[in-house]
Amino acid sequence: MALVKKNIKKVVLAYSGGLDTSAIIPWLKENYEGCEVIAFCADVGQGDEELEGVKEKALASGASECYVVDLKEEYVKEYIYPILKTGSVYEGQYLLGTSMARPIIAKAHIEVALKVGADAVCHGCTGKGNDQVRFESCFAALAPELTVIAPWREWDMVSREDLLDYLAERDIPCSASLTKIYSRDANAWHISHEGGELEDPWCEPSKEVWTMTVDPMDAPDEAEKVQLSFLEGELVAIDGKDFSGNSEEGSAGAYDALMYLNAKGAAHGVGRIDIVENRLVGMKSRGCYETPGGTILMAAYKGLETLILDKESLKYRESVGLEFSHVIYDGRWFTPLAKAQLASAASFAEKLTGDVVVKLYKGMAQVIQRRSPNSLYSEAFATFGADDVYDQKHAEGFIRLFSLSSRITALSQNGSLKASLNDKAE
Repeated sequence: MALVKKNIKKVVLAYSGGLDTSAIIPWLKENYEGCEVIAFCADVGQGDEELEGVKEKALASGASECYVVDLKEEYVKEYIYPILKTGSVYEGQYLLGTSMARPIIAKAHIEVALKVGADAVCHGCTGKGNDQVRFESCFAALAPELTVIAPWREWDMVSREDLLDYLAERDIPCSASLTKIYSRDANAWHISHEGGELEDPWCEPSKEVWTMTVDPMDAPDEAEKVQLSFLEGELVAIDGKDFSGNSEEGSAGAYDALMYLNAKGAAHGVGRIDIVENRLVGMKSRGCYETPGGTILMAAYKGLETLILDKESLKYRESVGLEFSHVIYDGRWFTPLAKAQLASAASFAEKLTGDVVVKLYKGMAQVIQRRSPNSLYSEAFATFGADDVYDQKHAEGFIRLFSLSSRITALSQNGSLKASLNDKAE
């Protein structure tokens, strides 16, 4: 491969221990003369199996150091919870599991780069995906002075076979093989699956696709109820157990709460979706996602909103959620727009205090009970029985004024408006 003529002395690589990033380390050293490569791995709850031996793998591939940064609690508390308050769901189904992890990973990546005095950062994203945009947009917002290296846009390798041959030629160990079918990305919120038979949208996902949740058809025949308690939009307890993260009392925190809900939801097959989505770069892609705890949490939060927010407030919050789903999907977390939308959602969340019960049954997470000291629901007004607080006769005048523009339009179109006004004048 031809030498790339760039004066890069130290680069921090976002490293996973997988095939791509294992090949990137030696490739950087060969193509950026005299370059020191430092590996960075973000622990966002992808699991011990993925992180096991990651430092040793990085060093064996040629990295001089490997930083593994624990971001699990911060990820849930400072990224997932604020996004939850926006109610964001991309294209009606996707709970943004991959998207919402990228800002915190990028931020930690930059922090390591600045700490070690690097002049470049590197990622293993392909030129077809969303993640290259997400990471590089965050890099631009946080440290525009750093050079960004994206090997998949530079090297001439185009397949897994090429990468495996490249590593074999250099006697660099790698556990990856050609038998891997799916491309997966996991964190505390979800796991995504792409590739294999999923590249054909007419092909039903096989049982081998799903790894986090049980098949809803094999889930327990008896439903289970989970009670979630919120304080000003923050999840503080589940089934009576404190998950507020109060350090003085030593209670479990946001990450523990999500793990608890993941276990509950996964056992009942909750949170599976199979979608074809619009990628930011213009193409469509098909993916399967598993978000058991997130599905429960989102259902509960929105269930509480319906009890507390008035019609216009909920309508506006929903519009914020729709817009923010594209903001986070497109990697624009560190922007004034994202800051404003998050602040808007947080202001509505100030009233979101109360309890919600969600019933889990064979893939479903259904809100069945809700209560709040800030509830706007009034049985006295809503009852179908007799009441002494609502005069139904008042509805006639309301409807007449509410539909006045439609009435005027109809009269104008059939020519009777002018006649009607003339009759009134006479």
